[in-house]
Amino acid sequence: MTWRERWRRWLRPPRTLKITRIGRTYLVITLGVGLGALNTGNNLLYLVLGFLLSIIVLSGVLSERVIRDLAVRRLLPDGAFAQEPFALRYEVTRAEGRAFAVKVSEGEGALAGWAWIPTVLAGQPVVARADVVAPRRGPLRLKEVQLSTFFPFGLFEKSRTFELEDLLLVWPRRGFTCTPPQADHGRQAGELGNQRHRDGSGDVQGLRELGELEDARRVHWKKSASVGKLLKVEREREDKKQFTLRIGSEVPGDQLERDCEETAALTNRLLSEGGDVGLEAGGRKIRPGSGPGHEKRILSALAMLGYALPGRER
Repeated sequence: MTWRERWRRWLRPPRTLKITRIGRTYLVITLGVGLGALNTGNNLLYLVLGFLLSIIVLSGVLSERVIRDLAVRRLLPDGAFAQEPFALRYEVTRAEGRAFAVKVSEGEGALAGWAWIPTVLAGQPVVARADVVAPRRGPLRLKEVQLSTFFPFGLFEKSRTFELEDLLLVWPRRGFTCTPPQADHGRQAGELGNQRHRDGSGDVQGLRELGELEDARRVHWKKSASVGKLLKVEREREDKKQFTLRIGSEVPGDQLERDCEETAALTNRLLSEGGDVGLEAGGRKIRPGSGPGHEKRILSALAMLGYALPGRER
């Protein structure tokens, strides 16, 4: 933390207060009633002025009771795609009493979006969802969460900031159109590995008699015992291809962003077509594999490409 951040944090008030549109109108009316009471000396106007001022005081007291005993934590997803809405969830709890009309958002404009919670009861955690958008690929450091309320009259928005640091991995932007590499000549972005012929990994076609030099592990023993001869399980032969995608440059810029988007799109297409995909980028090697979990590992590696430390650009 730099000295400027420490100075700002020391000077920051524990609460911030913003006047809403309705609140501005209310203050204008209050000011008008006050001027009228001073000019005319009418006791009824003084009574109305006192009532209007008491509403302002009551609003401040009740809004403070709402946000005083609240606590919040983020429920981060595994990752999010850049420039695409995703769900960011918050868990809000309260030690005692009740809270009404609570708004949850990120501090310092890290992510645009907010979540709304009508009521929070003591000892009953409430999970709220905010639809937010990450502007760019890479590790995004989230530092603060802001809780605010318009309760009870909507005249003011009182806010409280919680220091809560988390790291969100933002994957490359989706929507890139790519062409998969061909089996005969490969592709510049990656290379095609040897095909693996996996006998026994496809669908069952039937049974046939076992040959002299064939593997006895494929024998269907129960059926063989009933017919008196060795029968082998015949399956469809499945050819599974391996791909290793490579990104040579790590210099941040438009070309690196394009390479990451192309690699992410190519990974998704090859995996959906049944291939095994690996990655070599930024000095990191991921062996070819398949499945949603493997795709997330590749996307997370692409998210960190071009960044020296989490949350800090090169």
